[in-house]
Amino acid sequence: MLMFRRIAMALFCACMIVATPFAAQADDQPASSSAPDYEAWRSFAQNAEARLDEPGVSSENLASLRAELVTFRSRFLAAQDANQTRIASVRDQIGALGPPPEEGEAEAPEIAERRAELAEQLTALQAPGIAAQEAFRRADGLIRQIDTTLRERDAEALLTLWPSPVNPVNWVAAVDAVWGTSFTFGTQVTGLVDDPARMREFRSNLPVSLLLILVSGYILLRGRRWIERVVSQWLTDGGSRRSKRVLARLLSLTQIILPVIAVMAIATALELSSILGTTSEPVIRGIIAASIAYFTARWAGRQAFTIEESRSAALQLPSARRREGRFWANMIGIALAVSILIREFFPIELNSDAANAVLAFPVLALIGLVLVRIGMLLGHHNASGDDQTVRETRFLDRLIYVLGKAAMVIGVGASVFAAIGYVQAAEALLYPAIGSLGLIVGLLFVMQLVDDVYALLSKAEDEADTALIPSLINFALVIVSIPLFAMIWGVRPTELLEFWQMLQEGFRIGETRISPTNILSFLIVFTIGYMLTRVLQGGLESSVLPKTKIDRGGQKAIISGVGYVGIFAAALIAISTAGINLAGLAIVAGALSVGIGFGLQNIVSNFISGLILLIERPVAEGDWIEVGGTMGTVRSISVRSTVIETFDRTDVIVPNADLIQGTVINWTRYNSLGRISIPVGVAYGSDTRKVARILKEIGENEPLALIDPAPQVHFMEFGADSLDFELRMVLSDVNFGMAVRTELRHQIVERFKEEGIEIPFAQRDVWLRNPEALRGEPVTPEPEPERDPRDVNERTEMVRDDILDAEPGGGDSDGGR
Repeated sequence: MLMFRRIAMALFCACMIVATPFAAQADDQPASSSAPDYEAWRSFAQNAEARLDEPGVSSENLASLRAELVTFRSRFLAAQDANQTRIASVRDQIGALGPPPEEGEAEAPEIAERRAELAEQLTALQAPGIAAQEAFRRADGLIRQIDTTLRERDAEALLTLWPSPVNPVNWVAAVDAVWGTSFTFGTQVTGLVDDPARMREFRSNLPVSLLLILVSGYILLRGRRWIERVVSQWLTDGGSRRSKRVLARLLSLTQIILPVIAVMAIATALELSSILGTTSEPVIRGIIAASIAYFTARWAGRQAFTIEESRSAALQLPSARRREGRFWANMIGIALAVSILIREFFPIELNSDAANAVLAFPVLALIGLVLVRIGMLLGHHNASGDDQTVRETRFLDRLIYVLGKAAMVIGVGASVFAAIGYVQAAEALLYPAIGSLGLIVGLLFVMQLVDDVYALLSKAEDEADTALIPSLINFALVIVSIPLFAMIWGVRPTELLEFWQMLQEGFRIGETRISPTNILSFLIVFTIGYMLTRVLQGGLESSVLPKTKIDRGGQKAIISGVGYVGIFAAALIAISTAGINLAGLAIVAGALSVGIGFGLQNIVSNFISGLILLIERPVAEGDWIEVGGTMGTVRSISVRSTVIETFDRTDVIVPNADLIQGTVINWTRYNSLGRISIPVGVAYGSDTRKVARILKEIGENEPLALIDPAPQVHFMEFGADSLDFELRMVLSDVNFGMAVRTELRHQIVERFKEEGIEIPFAQRDVWLRNPEALRGEPVTPEPEPERDPRDVNERTEMVRDDILDAEPGGGDSDGGR
């Protein structure tokens, strides 16, 4: 029962935490306009100190007292900032009067009088803040004292050693408690016959009671199968897969709602019959709470361990393992139901410690066993078949593995603690563990429902699992569930609310206070401004700019400029709306800008270059440009870089600084005209006039060639292997240059073939001086002819040969020569 109270209180506090930022907007102004009542506070503080000194004050009274102190402390914290604007103004006025005179010096009477008046005003303005600070510290001290007392009591209760429930000597106390409670119920039932008034009431309400019991019994016995039959029939009808899953998830909640309603009807029948007498209230309350616990646990088991195998299920287990998981989930429900009934029928304060330990131990042992078995099942998650082939591991898989190990440790440890006698410590471990597992199942159920609803609304069934919006929603659900887990494990609601208030107060950076409320306001206003900017850009792009004479590049530049200005204005408005004072951050920003400037100078250069490109527009989207050896079409221009799509269909990202500082060839900036040249070579002996005439005809017949200037044919030069001509023409659209060149070359080949004009190719003649050496034959030197000494030339050659032979290495030199 305690665990369900914690869960209910956790849900309430979560709603309060979510609603606090919105309520704070309305509550801040009245709080700041009215000063706290310090007389009432002093009286309350004295009473609180007196109550803290009392030894027998209960924990409930301390918790209530703490909540009131937190309220006072919040008021004092808000009052510390009272008159801050006036105080700053008065200080500025005092500073404007100049520094106070030195000792022994005098100043003008008017200035001295004014300085005294301002000093008196400053003291009066600072008084409320000083009083608030003193009261805040006193309230904070009392809260800390209460927290220390409560923590000591909780620790003492957890470490309280009861008689061991496994000792047979202590079983007698439990038997006495059971016998006493049974005797009380028996007395109430048998007293019905002796009381004529109760008997008449019983007879008059008997038909209604029997009808309620019969209908409720039928729902409990056959309701689940009837619901499953109706759901299966609806799911076989037409509709998308996601719509069926949404319907199935919502209808699965009837497995809790209908049985609980049936149990409530049975409880109503028992109350109408007056058969329970004065004990009807705890019995009915216990029966209803037990039914909620059991049917919720059974539903959670069917959600975690699905009947049919599904790839979207959180736990990937074989069919036999899932069936075992559903069984142990039912056992958890039974254990929780029995525990609740024991709490209602056998109150702790009315029985001895031995009786309480013996009555609680079987339930705790059963819960510990269930946790161990569920932990073992979680260890089999994400395993394929009997060979335990592990699939790809995700973060959720590792989390499930850790939860399984933790459940096993808690199940074994808590059972041992309960057997020794530390029953309250065992309860503090087992019940929160069960509640945490149930909350995890509920969280996964809501997250899967969000995915299915998003897929149904967006018509994107295959992409819903990877979409951003449901992921953000699920992340927010996880964040919101953190306080719920904290409260299940014993954190008090007042502590959570106090922590949330501390977050709301935020932190200070210099004179600037930043809080979650400021951040939330900034995000909301900036998001609205960003969306309005995009809407304005869309309207300009689709409705306004197409009706003007501005070219496409200019339209893109205007749209981009509107986007930058709109985002910058949205950021300024959001900062102003959030109340963030940037003056206190000016010095820090100035210091950081120096260091950041050196590291980001290239980025800043590219950003400025992007703005220049958008303003001057030397390059626009769709232009055919060539920069740094890269040729292609401009696809997009951003503030940092430009994307060029090459003719190979690859995207090249070029920094904007290269487009401003480097040499850029823009083929189609102001028009699409462009000249192409086709070199042609013909064989020597061809009729050059005829060749020029044919090429000119081919050029003039090209549809994309301009008439003025007309295509020209030039006889360029006498080449080594051919007579070189060049056909030149200007195209109306140079983007088709490659296609035109290809077509013209085909036509030239065809016309030359018809006219018998040869297109030569390069030829070379190679002469070998000694081919016999290549064949490996011996080379026979030719005999030198005899020289006539009487011939002047012959005699000169003979003298020269003699001189060369006389020099060192002369033979080698001659051979080399």
